Amino acid sequence: MNGGLVRLREILNAITPSERKVADFILQDPQRIVGMSVAQLSQESGGSQAAVIRLCKSAGFKGYQELMLKVLGDLQEERSGIGSGGGYQEFIRGDSIERIIENVSNNNIQSIRDTLKIMTPAHIEKAVDALLRAKRIYFYGIGASNLIAVDAQQKFIRINKTSFSFTDSDLQIITAVMLERDDVAVGISYSGETQEIVECMKRARELGATTISITRYGNSTVSQLADIPLYISSTETEIRSGATSSRITQLNMIDILYLGVASREYDKSVRYLEISRSAVKKKK
Repeated sequence: MNGGLVRLREILNAITPSERKVADFILQDPQRIVGMSVAQLSQESGGSQAAVIRLCKSAGFKGYQELMLKVLGDLQEERSGIGSGGGYQEFIRGDSIERIIENVSNNNIQSIRDTLKIMTPAHIEKAVDALLRAKRIYFYGIGASNLIAVDAQQKFIRINKTSFSFTDSDLQIITAVMLERDDVAVGISYSGETQEIVECMKRARELGATTISITRYGNSTVSQLADIPLYISSTETEIRSGATSSRITQLNMIDILYLGVASREYDKSVRYLEISRSAVKKKK
C-alpha cells in the first residue's frame, strides 16, 4: 500500500511551519517532486533541507527515498483509477439533496480507502491477539467516539468477550484506575488529544494493562500512550463537529478487530452468536 499523500495530509496540523511548507508544496502538485533531490525540494518549497528530512520522519517514512516511492505509487494509482474517489468534498449552503447524497457517500468511501493505505496489518494482528487474550476489554471514547465505543462493546459481548463502555467520563476514569494486567483498554479519539481519553490511557498503562489506540494518523498523546497504535484517515474540513466520515472509519476499524477475533475462534463465536440471536428472538 502507498498512502504517502494521505500521511502528509493527516499530519499537517502537527508539524513545524518549516515542515509544513514542504508538505504543502508536495500536496499542491505531487507530480512536480518526481525526481527531485532533497536540496531541490528544499529550494522549490522554501523549507530547509533539515525540514525535508524531519518531515519524512514525522510522516513515518524511513527516509526521503521512501517518501518519494510512496508518492510515486499514489500518482500511479490515480492515473490507473485505483482507489480514486475524487477527493473529499465540502458541503456548501444550498446543496441539493442529490449533491449531498453523492458527497457524503464519496467522502465515506474515500476515508476508508485512505485508511487502508496507512493501515499496518502487523499492528492489527497484535491488537487481535491482545483482544483474544483479554480478561476484560474496556472501550473508551467521548462524544461521537463514545458511539464507536458502545458499538464495539455490543459486538464483542455477542461473542462472549467481557467488554465495557461508559458514557459518563467519570466512570471511564474510575474503571481505568482499576484495570489489571490481563485487561485491554482501547482509547478511541480521532484527534488523539481528547483529555479524558488521555487520562484513561495513562492510568491503564501505569497499571500494566495492554493499551490500543484508534486515532488519526500521526503522533498524538493517545497514540503515544498505546502499546498498539492503530490509525484511521478522514480529512474533514469545515464541518468537523459532525464527525461524519471519521465515524465511518472508526466503525470500520472496530469491525476489522471484531471479525479478526471472531475468525480466530470461529466455532465458539458462531455458537455464541446463535445463542444471542435466540435470546433476543425469545424476548420479542
